[in-house]
Amino acid sequence: MTKSIATALVTTPDPAALRRSEEVIAELPVPAGSSFGILDPATAAPIASAADHSAEQALEMVATADEAGAQWAKTPLRVRADVLRRWYELLVERSEDIALLITREMGKPLAEARAEVAYGADFVRWYSEEAARPHGDARQLPAGGAQLITQRAPVGLSVLITPWNFPLAMATRKIAPALAAGCPTVVKPAALTPLTTIFAAELAVQAGVPDGLINVVTTTSASAFSQAVLRDPRVRKVSFTGSTGVGSALMSLAAENVLRSSMELGGNAALLVFDDADLDRAVAGAFAAKMRNGGQSCIAANRIFVQDGIAEAFTEALTEKMSKVLVGNGLGADVSLGPLIDERAVASMTQLVTEATDRGAEVRTGGSALPGAGYFFAPTLLADVPPDSAIATTEIFGPIAAVQRFATQEEAIIRANATEFGLAGYVFTESLDRALNVADRLETGIVGINQGVPSNAAAPFGGIKQSGLGREGSAEGLEEYQVIRFYNIARRATA
Repeated sequence: MTKSIATALVTTPDPAALRRSEEVIAELPVPAGSSFGILDPATAAPIASAADHSAEQALEMVATADEAGAQWAKTPLRVRADVLRRWYELLVERSEDIALLITREMGKPLAEARAEVAYGADFVRWYSEEAARPHGDARQLPAGGAQLITQRAPVGLSVLITPWNFPLAMATRKIAPALAAGCPTVVKPAALTPLTTIFAAELAVQAGVPDGLINVVTTTSASAFSQAVLRDPRVRKVSFTGSTGVGSALMSLAAENVLRSSMELGGNAALLVFDDADLDRAVAGAFAAKMRNGGQSCIAANRIFVQDGIAEAFTEALTEKMSKVLVGNGLGADVSLGPLIDERAVASMTQLVTEATDRGAEVRTGGSALPGAGYFFAPTLLADVPPDSAIATTEIFGPIAAVQRFATQEEAIIRANATEFGLAGYVFTESLDRALNVADRLETGIVGINQGVPSNAAAPFGGIKQSGLGREGSAEGLEEYQVIRFYNIARRATA
């Protein structure tokens, strides 16, 4: 088939949405002292600036958090729950404004930004409910003579480092359980997208979160921040979402003070489509797993394996769906794919496609950057991707669907597991036995069965192998910010 490049590109934002987004940006605090600019990836033009905090300023925030945390840890659980519930309500009340802010600084279409706000706010609601449900236990010593009581306590001052791709959800997924558990926080959002976190933290204070509990550090010196803060003895926990390389370095730093660590790291998700899959459902699920957030997601379908009998029909249907995607400014009408985050991402997509096609992959649609201002890349489908090509072994983080074929179930499982990563996987089949048997053998922390968006605030999110450790969301997410203590109470025998 001949190569076709998506040409529909919406460069003009909706005037009302643009105007309102500017008003929201104007609400943000004006940085004092050193600052850095934030660009709109749809135009490559600056939209705001954020304070460029030094390591010394970050340590001042650690001191502030430590002082505030001592009182917060004593706060009754119901008070914590009520404050978090009010924060959730304010996030919902300002949901459209937050969505506009996300679109301006990160680029995703407004419809997806709205979905992120709902997803991110749901973590705050979830942990407002979990906060009032303390977990503990009482048991008898097997040998007799004592009663054991266990209870949960806050782990302590928590450093939360978030990525740029979901600037609200990744922040609330960490901040909400920390506050629910009774921990103060120092939050460092990505320098590419700090505005949403700043805005959300302002709403938290309005909701009644005491001053000093959420300290937002914005900086272009991530390494200096980590080196200083993680070595401070007042810090007891670090939670990071990002690349495996950076996560490994942070774990080394955390080891110096034996910090409790949660790491949500890289992914290389395999999506398996078997011959007996419902074609329409498989295509829709693969499209969602690949194109959510423009493919800039750690659980995006990175390697799409399709069984021989359904491969061509699936590839044609997915190609058609991707070729109809409207690309453009996220504030534009009907846009469903926004820009990539920066020019480095565009260069990476170009290099991956070039290397794969040089090795024999076939471009069915897309395949190149789109002209004009901003960082746009066409929705792309590559068929017959060689298994040893870079795109088959690298986390793509962009709108490229890389399709490979397989013959047998055993082959599919072996190839899916042939990676050091183990965050997410997907299975499409109409056989319940096959779905569960394959899911059981996939070496991942998350499996989507006949669906492409498995994330939910009620579910424990996290991976195995080099995709990290710990879980976020659900009850398990709260446990990451708690320590277990037990009391051994002697019992005197009575007549």
